[in-house]
Amino acid sequence: MGKKRKHSETQPAEPKKKDDAAPERPKRSLFGWKDKEEVQQQTESNTDPPQVFRNKEKVMVTCSRRINYRYRHLMLNMVSLLPHCKKDNKVESRNSKGATLNELIELRGCSSALFFECRKHQDLYLWMARCPNGPSVKFLVNAVHTMEELKLTGNHLKGSRPLLTFSSNFEKDAHWKLLKEMIIQIFGTPKEHRKSKPYHDHVFVFSIADDHIWFRNYQISVPHNESDKMVRGGLDKMTLVEVGPRFCLNPIKIFAGSFGGPTLYENPFYVSPNQIRALEKRQKAGKYAKKVKAKTRRKMHELSNPLEPDEFADMWRE
Repeated sequence: MGKKRKHSETQPAEPKKKDDAAPERPKRSLFGWKDKEEVQQQTESNTDPPQVFRNKEKVMVTCSRRINYRYRHLMLNMVSLLPHCKKDNKVESRNSKGATLNELIELRGCSSALFFECRKHQDLYLWMARCPNGPSVKFLVNAVHTMEELKLTGNHLKGSRPLLTFSSNFEKDAHWKLLKEMIIQIFGTPKEHRKSKPYHDHVFVFSIADDHIWFRNYQISVPHNESDKMVRGGLDKMTLVEVGPRFCLNPIKIFAGSFGGPTLYENPFYVSPNQIRALEKRQKAGKYAKKVKAKTRRKMHELSNPLEPDEFADMWRE
């Protein structure tokens, strides 16, 4: 009697099923179908994108305590002109203001600062500094005229990016070149900033005259039709209309650090406003001394040259 076969041996082997899934479709683009090799090459190339420089400049604008109302309005005008700035609370004007301002700038995430410092309620100093490593510049601000005071006809959109123009004098000396680079970095609005508009409709003009930097702000005005379209050849008729504010910067010192440090440049023609006021007082005191001397000379002249007695002086007294 033969041996029984196992149950597994009696069942016929099932044929292998074919993969019913459809082949993967290639990706489609606007220019047609892409093969797998092209897709892999593109993904590999996209993994390491080229590094593009992005300007993340932020400027902190603040002032000292006991500032004059006129200078405070000038600071607010500058805040409205710079969409990439951050306004902070007032800072006490002391010897330790540099460390305090550097700490505030770091907390606010800024890379530069404009600090308006008022002394004796009449003198305005502007600190322009790159933080935290410097350099920094101290200016005396003269000839201040705010937007509210001027009431000019120019009007540009708030938040638009300005064009910066400089006179040819900035290329003469090394300290003017340094000041030009600092002004470009601080006053130039970064491209694609979230608070800025993506076009230019005004110009910041920085010109040097008598070793002073004069600031002007102009609107770019282009003639338009009634249908709000530019006239043919309208770019040739483009004009500049002043907006304001106006001020003049007299550089005093350039420091290597932020709000201090070694002196890189010192203006030899700078005269402090305290010295100017002292000279004016001396001139006024000189006028008074001249008047006193004139009175004494008159008295001495009268004593040395007395009048002759008049015969008819006592005639009508009887």
